[in-house]
Amino acid sequence: MSLITVGTMAFDAIETPFGKTEKIIGGSAVYVAYAASNFVKPVQQISIIGDDFPEEEMADLRSRGVHLDGVEIIQGKKSFFWSGRYHEDMNSRDTLVTELNVLADFDPKIPDSYQGAEFLMLGNLAPKIQLNVIQELKQRPKLIAMDTMNFWMDIAMPELKIVLKYIDMLIVNDAEARQLTGMFSLVKAAKSIMAMGPKFLIIKKGEHGALLFHGDDVFYAPALPLEDVFDPTGAGDTFAGGFMGHIAKTGDISFENMKRGIIVGSAMASFCVEKFGPTRLKEITADDINTRLQQFKNLVSFDIELV
Repeated sequence: MSLITVGTMAFDAIETPFGKTEKIIGGSAVYVAYAASNFVKPVQQISIIGDDFPEEEMADLRSRGVHLDGVEIIQGKKSFFWSGRYHEDMNSRDTLVTELNVLADFDPKIPDSYQGAEFLMLGNLAPKIQLNVIQELKQRPKLIAMDTMNFWMDIAMPELKIVLKYIDMLIVNDAEARQLTGMFSLVKAAKSIMAMGPKFLIIKKGEHGALLFHGDDVFYAPALPLEDVFDPTGAGDTFAGGFMGHIAKTGDISFENMKRGIIVGSAMASFCVEKFGPTRLKEITADDINTRLQQFKNLVSFDIELV
């Protein structure tokens, strides 16, 4: 099984109540790849970078089974850069700097070697770009999942709703689900979103876990309580990477298996927040992942006698 991931490879500068970093590696496609490559190989990356993106980072990704044939390198230009400051609650943040750089000219092309991939993860990009990727595929993947955000709802809602007709799963947070539908109830919002096209929907609730919807079925996965949360940057992309990695590994797109996928995604996201950027994701082993998954099992497993 193979997984295509489309998104940014970038630099971030992050400030949280626990410290700050200068430029470090970031970007949605980087987090997805680091998470997914624990479960499936190859991860076939599509992105764009400048000539300032470190070769050692590219080599690290390659060593994990990430194919970079779809990563365009623009000589003489800089990679996408984002800087932000998180508030005390770690759920809200202020964007300090956004420099699109090469991302302003991103027109992704799918290499011939990527054609026939069974799974596609579309990172948070302009809806037009997401649709172009789908239409460039000669064979429809078994599952197309997509991330988006409030920014695209503000400036490109008509285009976004067109893309929703082409995908199987949308992954958004609770605020985005409400903005997309204008409904406060997440159950009503979910039904409205699925009527737009996606058969499956994941609504992330940060430290309060995630909800999976399909038809009239709903599954809730809690987030693992952590002592230390240093940096939530990339946690949502890491969640998506863990989820899609599990789905691609098993090849099973049933609702029951997606329940397991949400737990895997939540486990991977719980690692991401423990250090700045993707640092923690580079350190973890299969044993670490299995231990974390067992912690999730213990968190939600119980026996009770019915009255």
